Amino acid sequence: MVLVGHYVMYFLRKLTFQDSMGKEIYFNDKGEMTSYYHINNLRIVFQSQFISKHVGRFNISVQEEDQLFIETSQIFWKNGKVPVSKCTEDCPPGYRRILMNGSHKCCFQCLQCSDGEISNETDKRSCIRCPRDQWPNDNNQCAPKEREFLSYTDDSITLIITLIVIFLFLKTSFILGIFTLFRDTPVVKASNQSLSFLLLVSIMLSFLCIFLFLGRPTRLTCMLRQTLFGIIFSVAISSILAKTIMVYSAFKATKPGSKCRKFIGVKITNCLVFVCSFIQVVLCIIWLSTAPPFPESNFDLYVDKIVLQCNEGSIVAFSIILGYIGVLAAVSFLVAFLARNLPDSFNEAKYITFSMLVVCSVWGAFIPAYLSVTGKSSVLVEIFAILSSSVGILACIFYPKCYIIILRPDLNSKDNLLKKPKYDRENLTT
Repeated sequence: MVLVGHYVMYFLRKLTFQDSMGKEIYFNDKGEMTSYYHINNLRIVFQSQFISKHVGRFNISVQEEDQLFIETSQIFWKNGKVPVSKCTEDCPPGYRRILMNGSHKCCFQCLQCSDGEISNETDKRSCIRCPRDQWPNDNNQCAPKEREFLSYTDDSITLIITLIVIFLFLKTSFILGIFTLFRDTPVVKASNQSLSFLLLVSIMLSFLCIFLFLGRPTRLTCMLRQTLFGIIFSVAISSILAKTIMVYSAFKATKPGSKCRKFIGVKITNCLVFVCSFIQVVLCIIWLSTAPPFPESNFDLYVDKIVLQCNEGSIVAFSIILGYIGVLAAVSFLVAFLARNLPDSFNEAKYITFSMLVVCSVWGAFIPAYLSVTGKSSVLVEIFAILSSSVGILACIFYPKCYIIILRPDLNSKDNLLKKPKYDRENLTT
């Protein structure tokens, strides 16, 4: 083929002739005609009749960029539309061009880019995938993905939680102030002043722990949010357990020869609270020293958002921390339930029973709820569990006493507390 083409070019360079107008036609060394051409636009008027209109020229003897000239405004197109050399319109930005099987390459389809891909030019053959931390926006550009967490500035739910926590903290502080002001009254003395104060302070701190769950997760907040709450709430439940054992032992100690007298005393209750809380402290230290929680960016949960969350580090350690609190609550509930029918003068166990029932119900429902949600919803579930259990303890144990102290001061007397109901006198005499 190369040899044939060579001979053809050789003969073309030697070829000269005259056209019908008598003008000499010849080919140059490149095999190109050096003539000047007119470009006409033919317009069919009726059947074989047509009109020819000069619209341009082609002159090979001038510079290459000036060789072709066409005055497009003088061209008449059928139906007023300029024909195109393809059977499909150009693909707009956001789409890519794919060829159809068995068709010419000028015939294609426009397919929208897949999720996470863009094409910011017309008639692109392929789309560009955005980086992992970016996602296409409305302008068909890769923009940083939205970061999802409980933000103080962007989430209204965070503001609501903050207001609730502040209100509950102030309310608990008010109750603590009432107990401090009336600390020498029989109702406060009968409920063990030191344990009541410790329990109120623990509830106040548990409310403040909510702020560790709000805002952008950091290494410090991730390490403190579970461990600090676990320790504080263990102190609260240990205080309730000590109060329950003291109530139960105080009633049993009234019987002659009872061995429960040795369980009555400030040293015993304080020791019980210390031991139960110290075990939780040791568990938290082991957790932080082996596999501490840390902040992470979850790219897999949503395709268009990045979830900023705390990785617990060790799910086993997290489960042990919550499980230990559950064990303390269950023991407190069991002891309080056994002491629920004691005389009214010692019947704080009745209120403790309801409070531990609330705590066990809330944290029992927390486990399936926590496992069934993702993202910031899991944080909201845990916040709700902390608030509900803390409010349950506060309402069941302290509201009845505040009612007596503030609204019924006539009941806040030693004679009234030592008065035994009729249904208990028969039990005590048998």
